[in-house]
Amino acid sequence: MDIQEESPMFGSLKAMTTRNMSSSSSAFFSANQSPFFSPRSPSSYLSASPVGCNSGRNHRTSSTPGSTSFSSYRLRSCDVFVGLHGCKPPLLRFAKWLCAELEIQGISCFVSDRARCRSSRKRGIEERAMDAASFGIVIITRKSFKNQCTIEELQYFGSKKNLVPIFFDLSPADCLVRDIIEKRGELWEKHGGELWLSYEGLEQEWKDAVHGLSRVDECKLEAQDGNWRDCILRAVTLLAMKLGRRSVAERLTKWREMAEKEEFPFARNENFIGRKKELSQLEFILFGDVTGDAEQDYIELKARPRRKSVRIGWGKSNVIDERWRERHMGNGNSKEKEPVVWKESEKEIEMQGIEFSHRNNHPRFKRGKYTKRRKGMKILYGKGIACVSGDSGIGKTELILEFAYRFHQRYKMVLWIGGESRYIRQNYLNIRSFLEVDVGVENSLEKTKIRGFEEQEVGAICRVRKELMRNIPYLVVIDNLESEKDWWDHKLVMDLLPRFGGETHVIVSTRLPRIMNLEPLKLSYLSGVEAMSLMLGSDKDYPVSEVDALRTIEEKVGRLTLGLAIIGAILCELPITPSRLLDTINRMPLKEMSWSDKEAHSLRKNTFLLQLFDVCFSIFDHADGPRSLATKMVLVSGWFAPGAIPVSLLALAAHKVPEKCKGECFWRKTLKLLTCRFTSSYAKKSELEASSLLLRFSIARSSTKQGYIHINDLIKLYARKREDSGAAQAMIQAIISHGPIAQNLEHLWAACFLLFGFGHDLVVVELKVYELLYFVKKVVLPLAIHTFITYSRCTVALELLRLCTNALEAADQAFVTPVDKWLDKSLCWRSIQTNAQLNPCLWQELALCRATVLETRAKLMLKGAQFDIGDDLIRKALFIRTSICGEDHPDTISARETLSKLTRLNANVQNHTST
Repeated sequence: MDIQEESPMFGSLKAMTTRNMSSSSSAFFSANQSPFFSPRSPSSYLSASPVGCNSGRNHRTSSTPGSTSFSSYRLRSCDVFVGLHGCKPPLLRFAKWLCAELEIQGISCFVSDRARCRSSRKRGIEERAMDAASFGIVIITRKSFKNQCTIEELQYFGSKKNLVPIFFDLSPADCLVRDIIEKRGELWEKHGGELWLSYEGLEQEWKDAVHGLSRVDECKLEAQDGNWRDCILRAVTLLAMKLGRRSVAERLTKWREMAEKEEFPFARNENFIGRKKELSQLEFILFGDVTGDAEQDYIELKARPRRKSVRIGWGKSNVIDERWRERHMGNGNSKEKEPVVWKESEKEIEMQGIEFSHRNNHPRFKRGKYTKRRKGMKILYGKGIACVSGDSGIGKTELILEFAYRFHQRYKMVLWIGGESRYIRQNYLNIRSFLEVDVGVENSLEKTKIRGFEEQEVGAICRVRKELMRNIPYLVVIDNLESEKDWWDHKLVMDLLPRFGGETHVIVSTRLPRIMNLEPLKLSYLSGVEAMSLMLGSDKDYPVSEVDALRTIEEKVGRLTLGLAIIGAILCELPITPSRLLDTINRMPLKEMSWSDKEAHSLRKNTFLLQLFDVCFSIFDHADGPRSLATKMVLVSGWFAPGAIPVSLLALAAHKVPEKCKGECFWRKTLKLLTCRFTSSYAKKSELEASSLLLRFSIARSSTKQGYIHINDLIKLYARKREDSGAAQAMIQAIISHGPIAQNLEHLWAACFLLFGFGHDLVVVELKVYELLYFVKKVVLPLAIHTFITYSRCTVALELLRLCTNALEAADQAFVTPVDKWLDKSLCWRSIQTNAQLNPCLWQELALCRATVLETRAKLMLKGAQFDIGDDLIRKALFIRTSICGEDHPDTISARETLSKLTRLNANVQNHTST
């Protein structure tokens, strides 16, 4: 299926290859090639698109033929005809999505706005498509009833008993003949009347067609602003069942169940406060329009007194009118305010009043000083890309999360990607399961050619990116983008994103002042009223002196949303007044810590926030004894990867943190008095109770994954600086003890970062030999192979194995160190010269483990045509195995076979090069 049009409102659709499509349903046409388009007609917003039939076979190829006769489309068995009328962007976006979803599920469809076709030949093709269709979907809007083609479609499919109406921004109860004719109600006061006269039709035929809608009971579907996704998936499921394709319905049901559980990283914040203006701005930036309750916010935001037009852009270019939107102000007050039109070109955005024609924009204004001051910046409205910037803890994630929950029905799915530079590539590839894309190295279509590592990695990214560029809309959220470049290979993050202006939208949150040459939506602090509401809640009333204390706390905490939420949680949980809480925080001793320049900006300048964190830790300690489980869970969390952490793993790591005994000082005694009632209700906490404590005090937030929690990045940063490497060691020990955690690969990588020292990082944790062996066997090898094979992250996996080899070789060197360096030369030890002689079994196990890593590296080199490097690695592994296991051991024979294969392939490459 392909929807093509020449209108800039809709944009052109390129050929789309889909899953579960037959070869005959893979016919796509450009606007100039297809006989269903009138290239000279600017009003062809949505024209008929021929899509072949006989779906059901798995076929992902597409073709773009030239002018082809109707018979070649095989419309004799077309599944669905989709008819609509209108050119509003929401309607066209919905129609695109519906048809793309049908096609991707193997249901062939033919979509047309028949009222816009002037050619009799095209009309004939459309009528034959209607005849061939097994079912007819008619998208009904308030203007459909004055359209002759829509009435004909209702009559035709209604008589065949295969009509599937979709009421777009309407309900079946609105579509009553009497109400429409008599203009009853607000809806039909403007759009109603004797509508058959608008196209010179017959009254009785019109009435019969509209009456027919009330007789369709089973297939009535409503597409309101808040249920697009549900409506489309229900429509596809309904049609699949009617067509006898039960497997499609079952697959969609499973997908919906998965999406409900894993779509959002966090539960929705039911107490979300403020940010109305920012939410309206985000909607306008992404969609180029504002709907529903946010429309008034948009008008207040964007309306300006009459004045000359203002352009934000850079350079000189010819203004191309791509989008005209008229906004009429309420109360008819046109003297003070005027509607706003946004005009876009590739390089500039212009805002001007309707009364200014674009002829009045003089060239010399385009080169004005405002343009120069904003040079290098772009504001892209309606292009589907938005950037939100602000300080740590100010509420960027909360804002985007609220936006995602409010508008998730406009997208097939919200794809949440952590933007930390070490993990962003892996997080991006993790969405493959939602997109149903295979990004593994075994997915090469060129079986006769071995591709290089870089080519395989680029191919994996392209497959995900291609899926995001279909007509199915997704919302991609890149949360907390640390850098515009990937940490591993320094490639631009921009390479991961789909093209701007497509159906998929992208929101990026970052602390950076600007990314990708885009002007961000800079998030400011909450207003005083909103901040007070966040701290107080709705059920507390304080005297003026206490309110003044809250104002002081608000200022001292930097007005950060995170700090305000913690203050509100303390006041809710403890019998303490704001003034006493302020005094307690001020008395909390500040720990001395070393900060890098980057970290200093976010935490060192806000010492009051650090004292607030320590107050929380002291509350936890008093409730559960010194160094409570909740406190240790926070301190150890700093060494885990960003994202959700399993509570069981976090608690296990907390139990392994070394105990420290500290004396009781004044502020601890003060807290003891303040929390006496709190202590009585909190005895020794289990891990679930400890996590609940963190959630209640806003130190952590709940995850949509059962048994997981998120801890704020600022708190994790403070935990790393507050705690020594004992917590890092505990984290590694927990990873080793916990067993396989395949769903938490990022935490395995975090452990490897601490242990092996990637890049210029120092090794933070050193393990004993037997611990290292266990870690390599149970964590490193499975992680490297899984990363390489499943995600095509070849370079990263091989770098992990290389560093692992270095660590094993360093441990091996320790085994051949002379004993006299650490053992007294007593008579009983004189015959022992090295550690290997002291513990030969452990030394052999270490050597064999190193051989296994070397052999694994060699086998992976085979998949990237690195035969010479693989040959060298396998020879080292073969030498170790032969020395310890002997020539006839199965592992030795396996290594020898790998060597033979590498030698043969390497020789073939050399022969090919020489010739």
